[in-house]
Amino acid sequence: MTIQEIMNTVEGTLLCGDANQQTSLRYAFASDLMSDVLTVTQDDGILITGLASAQAVRTAMMSDIHVILFVRNKRITEDIVRLAEQSGITVIVSAFSMFRAIGLLYNAGLQSVY
Repeated sequence: MTIQEIMNTVEGTLLCGDANQQTSLRYAFASDLMSDVLTVTQDDGILITGLASAQAVRTAMMSDIHVILFVRNKRITEDIVRLAEQSGITVIVSAFSMFRAIGLLYNAGLQSVY
């Protein structure tokens, strides 16, 4: 799925990154526990989380994840957006619950990491 397709599926808003980027994402991993995210080895996936902190961006950087979807309409600070921009990470925010976002993205073709 492209970033634009993901945004359309979860009615998301792009906070940073390029919505027209044609990068194809195949996997999704959802967690609020960043130590679990560190186990991810796929680099063509998206992190879905409700943890609205710089820790989510730093963990994505260490795990070579380039797209983060923040769910539950979390307020993302300018510091988080700036860190993501500096790191080349695309940030999307959605009002959907994690469960709903995951279900919709799975039905749209994203695969589970595990």
